[in-house]
Amino acid sequence: MLDDTIAAIATPLAEGGIGIVRISGPQAIDIAEKVFIPVSNSLWRKQKYKLVYGHVVDNRTGKIIDEVLLSNMPGPKSYTREDVVEINCHGGPVPLRKTLELILGAGARLAEPGEFSKRAFLNGRLDLTRAEAIIDIIRATTEDALQLAVSQLSGRLAQEVDAILNELLSVVVLVEAAIDFPEDEVEDYSPERINERLGKVSAKAQSLIDSAEMGKVYREGLRTVIIGKPNVGKSSLLNVLLREKRAIVTEVPGTTRDIIEEILNLGGVPVVLIDTAGIRKTGDAVEKIGVARSLESIDRADLVLMVVDASTELDSEDEEIIDLVKNKRGVLVLNKIDLEAGSAVKNKNQLTFKLPHWPMVEISALLEQGIKKLEQTVVELVTGGQVLPRDGVMVSNVRHRNQLVKAKEHLREAQEAINLGLTPELVVIDIRAAWEAVGEINGSVITEDIVDKIFADFCIGK
Repeated sequence: MLDDTIAAIATPLAEGGIGIVRISGPQAIDIAEKVFIPVSNSLWRKQKYKLVYGHVVDNRTGKIIDEVLLSNMPGPKSYTREDVVEINCHGGPVPLRKTLELILGAGARLAEPGEFSKRAFLNGRLDLTRAEAIIDIIRATTEDALQLAVSQLSGRLAQEVDAILNELLSVVVLVEAAIDFPEDEVEDYSPERINERLGKVSAKAQSLIDSAEMGKVYREGLRTVIIGKPNVGKSSLLNVLLREKRAIVTEVPGTTRDIIEEILNLGGVPVVLIDTAGIRKTGDAVEKIGVARSLESIDRADLVLMVVDASTELDSEDEEIIDLVKNKRGVLVLNKIDLEAGSAVKNKNQLTFKLPHWPMVEISALLEQGIKKLEQTVVELVTGGQVLPRDGVMVSNVRHRNQLVKAKEHLREAQEAINLGLTPELVVIDIRAAWEAVGEINGSVITEDIVDKIFADFCIGK
């Protein structure tokens, strides 16, 4: 356990039915006793894992701050494996802040972001994959994203990582035995057998790496930018997809001057939908800024929806946009089919020729025609027709993927060393490096700096 006691507000600091102030550490119960007075049960310290009714009181003035329920959760049977006290206040910034202020005045320290979860990790309750799954649960925007995070919290990824670590450690022990006892025959050791086992581990790592692209989408959302020249219906499309009037729509070109971002659930896939200013040359200083931001959004996008007016012929502005996105993944959205003119067929042929790998969907944002087809096309393009695995494991964290890539590279070098007939002393160096790379995923091999960086992304109070 750590020496000091920390406290923080563990719920959003806004109006609500209940707000919670959490305390964790060796002095948690003593500190709580300084600010809490039970109404009838003076022996609340002995009431473990039960709610006790009472008041938070400022002992300096005797003034009651709030009517509360207190829960006493002694370690190690608590979230942090330390003594934990949670005070359930009435929701609202003032009672929560005042209660926290009294707790800090009684000897607690204000918790850093993610410090409760960090203590759970340091005290052995969670490995890093489970700890990082907690923040994914908090941030999940679709049921599938939530399911993936819950799967990781339950230990599915941890089991896969442990299996790889155990196999690599077994191989290291075998190779080092051959190094230490070169004159003896070490059972199960041969370069061919080691190479085979490393190949199987490498295949497992590759399988997890292959799942990372979809895992990242479920975790962070698919950044999907809507682009096109002014007045082709980008904002109308955004409004139809969101089922609300989020963006201003007029017949005046250049209405959208800034970036609009909203999160949309498409078939369980969280999509970060980005409406942009129409891309064109302009002398308007504000519109220029909007166009520049549109170009930045294209660079950072995972997917592009290029909107083209079906009722007019392609022009130089369309051509310039095509040049900007030709190396991106995207969907051609032929809008205004309700106004379709003779130029539409020509447009389709030209667009298919210029962006042959992009699927094309014809819509009318005004009449809401073709929208379902567009949504299906986006989901199929992203998932390849696959769905979130119900029984398998998916890597959703970029840090995890990067460590697996490092491990796989070390395994490749170890196998090359074996194939070249190099000594076991050289082979084992890369096997150990692979083991360490995988160990950073669950925290069995990790530095303090990495731990601090991981938990700094958490909210205060978690």
